[in-house]
Amino acid sequence: MEDIVNLVYFNTMNRKKFSLLLLANCLVVIAAFAQPKKMVADKIIAVVGDKIVLKSDIENSIQDMERQGMEIPANARCLTLEQAMGIKALVLQAEKDSLPVTEEEVAADIDNQIRYFIGAYGSKDKLEEISGKTVYQLKEDFKEGFRDRKLAAAMRNKIVEGIRITPKEVNIYFDKLPKDSLAYYESELEIGQVVRYPKASRDAEEYCINQLNDFKTQLESGRKDMKTLAALYSDDPGSKEKAGEYEINRNEKQWDPVFIAKAFSLKEGQISAPFKTKFGYHIIQMISRAGDDATIRHILKIPQVTKTELTEGMEKLDSVRSKLIAGTMQFGEAVSKYSDDEASKFTGGRKTNAEGSTSITIDQLDKDMVVMMKDLKVGQFSQPTEFTDEKGKKGVRIVYLMSRTEPHRENIRDDYNKIAQRALEQKKSEALEKWFSQKISGYYISVDSDYNNCEEMKKWSMSANATAAVK
Repeated sequence: MEDIVNLVYFNTMNRKKFSLLLLANCLVVIAAFAQPKKMVADKIIAVVGDKIVLKSDIENSIQDMERQGMEIPANARCLTLEQAMGIKALVLQAEKDSLPVTEEEVAADIDNQIRYFIGAYGSKDKLEEISGKTVYQLKEDFKEGFRDRKLAAAMRNKIVEGIRITPKEVNIYFDKLPKDSLAYYESELEIGQVVRYPKASRDAEEYCINQLNDFKTQLESGRKDMKTLAALYSDDPGSKEKAGEYEINRNEKQWDPVFIAKAFSLKEGQISAPFKTKFGYHIIQMISRAGDDATIRHILKIPQVTKTELTEGMEKLDSVRSKLIAGTMQFGEAVSKYSDDEASKFTGGRKTNAEGSTSITIDQLDKDMVVMMKDLKVGQFSQPTEFTDEKGKKGVRIVYLMSRTEPHRENIRDDYNKIAQRALEQKKSEALEKWFSQKISGYYISVDSDYNNCEEMKKWSMSANATAAVK
């Protein structure tokens, strides 16, 4: 990494600004990816204590935002430099306070970022082509910047960790908001579900195993290739369009442990025997491997359940529904005992959207659930209904409508939690600004004269002038 992370800016109170407050939560984009077409003379444009910011850091950050299609404000360079210097100041204080950041934590963050880029660009080879560096070189480049990111985030959290907000402060915050700028919310639902995935018959399982054994024979004889077979026959929608290909890492937690263990037991070019995971039956071909990273192709076959198994599942959930309506069983107990949906088990059966929120709009539901919601009232449980999930697996579910809001303009009664969170973030932001105003005068500060006219740099320039006067 080129010494600095390029942070995403956002719009707050209709004013474009970068937020150090959100440093710990925002996704960082790595400036080391910048590949300038024309080399320019580099120079130090700012110093905070013993830490420097280079001109290339800022230019690479701007170029990276442009490549992502982000809107670049006229004062982007001023904003980026302000952000960079803020990070340096936080890192300095974190080092002074000896805040703990381990090499393992930094390495884990780097691995996650590399996996994100591989997913975004499609493959490890494409990532290396675009960046002009090997994955190993990228990891080395990232170390200093990711360490700074962890330290800055730890310091930021230490500064704001004790800050709380009272209902009175929330009301004062809301009363100051321009009424014509209040958000308009569509109807939001809170939905619980109990899901059953009926087990397929042994005959259906044997059929999948025989299919996969036949595919393995065709592959090993050279009559077919894995790309073709995966594209035609795999039941995995997540990899079907990529002909069964996945970039995997041995330490990634989202993978089925049986799948990972089987993949990393293979040599390059080798094809596994059929094996079972919670998703169905697979064969894997190892394409390439480098340490804990690998590229594989696989074919998934899901044993199909028949009408008989689905009917048995419906009868089971109908019994559960009767107990819920009678009040002899609580919904959380029903989820714990009977639901096969692992994701919603951790939320007490509540469905979540892509952001992890349990408040869901109609357009975030699958089409079958939209139909189920049509006549369901708050507090009611649906009849058991067949469905097919996003992985193509057939199941049965009952749905519990926990709450429903009407479309409305933001108000303190219906949206208190959202408003309180924003008010809290503003209070933390103010505390962070106060911390900077008190601390930066104690650091050696230097800012290049090219940035003298930046409104955002005034507090830094004043400190730099004070430093120069003392000298």
